[in-house]
Amino acid sequence: MAEVIRMPKMSDTMTEGLIAKWHKKVGDQIKSGDLIAEIETDKATMDFESFQEGTLLYIGSQEGQTAPVDSVIAIIGELGEDYRALLSGGSTPPALGDEEVSVETKLASKVESKPVSTSMDKSTSTSSLAIDANVIRMPLLSDTMTEGVIAEWHKKVGDKVKSDDVLADVETDKATMDVVGYVDGTLLYIGVEKGQAAKVNDIIAIVGKDGTDISSLLMNTSNAKASAEQPVADDVKKAESTVVATVSTLVKEEDSTRIKASPLARKMARDKGINLNEVKGSAAGGRIVKKDVEEYQPLTVNLGVKTAMGDITIPPFVGEEKFIEKPVSQMRKVIAKRLSDSLFTSPHFYLTMSIDMGAAMVDRVKMNEFSKVKISFNDMIVKAVAIALKQHPNVNSSWLGDKIRYNEHVNIGVAVAVEDGLLVPVVRFADGKSLSHISAEVRSYSERAKAKKLQPADWEGSTFTISNLGMFGIEEFTAIINPPDACILAVGGIQEVPVVKNGALVPGHVMKVTLSCDHRVVDGATGAAFLQTLKLLLEEPVRLLV
Repeated sequence: MAEVIRMPKMSDTMTEGLIAKWHKKVGDQIKSGDLIAEIETDKATMDFESFQEGTLLYIGSQEGQTAPVDSVIAIIGELGEDYRALLSGGSTPPALGDEEVSVETKLASKVESKPVSTSMDKSTSTSSLAIDANVIRMPLLSDTMTEGVIAEWHKKVGDKVKSDDVLADVETDKATMDVVGYVDGTLLYIGVEKGQAAKVNDIIAIVGKDGTDISSLLMNTSNAKASAEQPVADDVKKAESTVVATVSTLVKEEDSTRIKASPLARKMARDKGINLNEVKGSAAGGRIVKKDVEEYQPLTVNLGVKTAMGDITIPPFVGEEKFIEKPVSQMRKVIAKRLSDSLFTSPHFYLTMSIDMGAAMVDRVKMNEFSKVKISFNDMIVKAVAIALKQHPNVNSSWLGDKIRYNEHVNIGVAVAVEDGLLVPVVRFADGKSLSHISAEVRSYSERAKAKKLQPADWEGSTFTISNLGMFGIEEFTAIINPPDACILAVGGIQEVPVVKNGALVPGHVMKVTLSCDHRVVDGATGAAFLQTLKLLLEEPVRLLV
C-alpha cells in the first residue's frame, strides 16, 4: 500500500522547507533508512531519510522548490500502484489528450527514455506519444524569470549526449546557470540559437535516438502553443519545466570565470576543502567530474615572503572534516542528568585555599617506612577531610527540600575516572579508619571500578565527595556537587613555588583546594572555617594520627 511522505517540521520556527537535492528519482527502489532528499530549513540544510520501503512513485516538489510543512513531497509504494487517491483533495494528475497521465509519464523524460508529450493541450496528437525523444524546455530558474538567453551551447545537433552532460548555459535575470538534460541520446534539434531569448517553458532542444523524425513533434507543439493562449496552472508549469532539466548554479570565482562541474564533484570538493579553480576537468568541455576531484593533487603556493634562501613555497594543506558519533552510554546519561540537575538546581559558590604541603611530603615518607600499604597524598586528604567534617557538621549535610539533614557519620565519596565516565565509590566511616585502611580500601575501589565490578552499594550513601586531579598536573579547578551532598572538594596538584617563611623567600610545595558549596545549606563563613581546619590538619599531618 502506497504511503505519503510529507514535508517534516524540522525546527520550532519552520513553516516551509526547500528541496535542496533529491537523492532518489521516480522508479528507484528505496529501503528504510535510505537518504532520499536534502531539505533546507530556516536554520540548516538537513538530510531526510525514508522510514518506508518500496518504489518512489511520485515527487511533489522538485529541487529548488519550497513546500509547506506537512504537504506531500513524495509517495512510496509498490511499482505500478495507483496512488492518485492519496494526493491532497483526492485530485488526479492533469489530463493529456483524452486520457489521464500519471506523474511517472510526466517525469519520464528525466527518469527514463520514454515517449513524452510536448504540450498540455487536448489538441496534441496521440501519435506524438510514440516518438522516442525527450523535449528540453527553458526551465524556470527564479521566481521573477520570464525568459532566458542562451549564453552558450556546449553541444551541436548530431552530438552524442550523456545524462550528466551540460547542454547549455542560460542567462537569467539573476545569474548564468547550467542546463543538464539528464537523458542519453543524440541532440536532434536546437530551438534557440546562441544569444537568443526563449520564454519559460519554450522548447530549446530535443534529445532522442539518432535518426528519429521529430517533425510531427514540433508541429504538434506549435499547434498546441497557438491554441493554448490561456494561462496554464502554476503547478503544471512547474512540473513541465522542471521534469526535463535540472539546474545547478555556477560558482562565481574572484576572476568572474565560471567553473563547470557536476553536482557530485562540487559536493566532494566542498567537503574536502578543494578550490575547483585548481582542478582540471576531464569531461567534455573541461567539465569537472568525480574522478577529477578524487585524483586532484594540490599545487604549491608562493607565500610572497623573501628570505636569504629565496621565496618560501609550501603546498596547501587539504583537510577533510571527519567525526564519529556513538550512542550515549547509560553511565554517561546518568552523569549528565545528575550533574545537570545539581548545577542548575543547587546555587553553587566556591572557596579556594592554598595549603603548604612541605611537612606532609616529609611525614608521608616516614609513614610509608612502617605502613604495609603505600599511603598516598590522596589518602591523607581523605583522612583530613573526615576529621574536619566531624568538627564542622554543617558541611557534612544534605538539602532535602523542606528540611536539612545533618549527618553524624562521615562517608567520603572518592571520584574515580573510568573509561566510560566517572564513578564515586564511598569510604564509609572514614573518620574512624587509619591511613593504611583508607589506602587499601581506595586502591581496591579503584581497581574494581576500572574492571566494572563495583556494586551499587559501593557508590551509594556519600555525605561528602573529593575529586582529585592533581596527578594529571592540574593546579586548581572547580567541581560540581555530587547530590545529595552539600559540598565537594576539588584538589589540585602540589606545585613547587617560592613561599615566604619567617620573612625569607624559600622554596615551597603548595597545593590548592577549592570547596564547592550548596548555598542552601552551607554559608561562606561555614565553608571557610572548614577549609581552615583542613589546612591545619594537612600542614601538621601528625594531627591525623591522634
